[in-house]
Amino acid sequence: MTDILAFLVALQGDIQRSVADQISAFSASGDWLALLGAMPLAVAFGMAHALTPGHNKLVLATFVLGERLGLLKALTTSMLLSATHIGSAVAIGFGANWLVSRTITQAGRAPLLETTSQVLLAAIAVWMVWRAIWPTRSHEHPGLFAVAAGLVPCPLTLFTVVMATSMGSPEAGAIFALAMLVGVGSVLSLVGLAAHVGAARMSGIVGRLDLAGRAVLGLGGAMLLLLVLISLLG
Repeated sequence: MTDILAFLVALQGDIQRSVADQISAFSASGDWLALLGAMPLAVAFGMAHALTPGHNKLVLATFVLGERLGLLKALTTSMLLSATHIGSAVAIGFGANWLVSRTITQAGRAPLLETTSQVLLAAIAVWMVWRAIWPTRSHEHPGLFAVAAGLVPCPLTLFTVVMATSMGSPEAGAIFALAMLVGVGSVLSLVGLAAHVGAARMSGIVGRLDLAGRAVLGLGGAMLLLLVLISLLG
């Protein structure tokens, strides 16, 4: 596992340097064909980046399992999480840079967004446990969960957007971010799909027993809350 992680980190480092060179070349030449030709590499960059630790993959799987989301909702939640993760980086890179910490130990991080994300996820987790103990007619809210989980900006997208903007080519940064979204979204969609399949099999096992369904929901909420607390204390 360590070897795989080291390979992914080295791979995304190589791809990042290549993408940076392409954006630099575009800034000098304005060659759109060359820039667009490098976008498959940026998609691969997004996929490799999403496979490294983080990106709330376990949080996403826990939510989909706990809520037993249908296939469409699981995939939509995965893509919305990805879009929020990449989109927040683009927003910061294009102007909301006051949200980013400039301290030596926290360079490139957005503490306000991180805290907001953790608080929202904790609230969603508590709500899942509450519904398991005291059933209500309310439904899950995958959209709110996806936004909360993806609120922390992607640091590599932020770096590239800021770099492209500083070179006078913000459009190159925006196109790169779109390619990153495709890459990250594809990986998180696979996570959502796998969790959906697990939830479907679990539903087949527990059948239509209300108590068993509530237990799954409660365990999912408890696990989500535990992950948030670990993140806060880490």
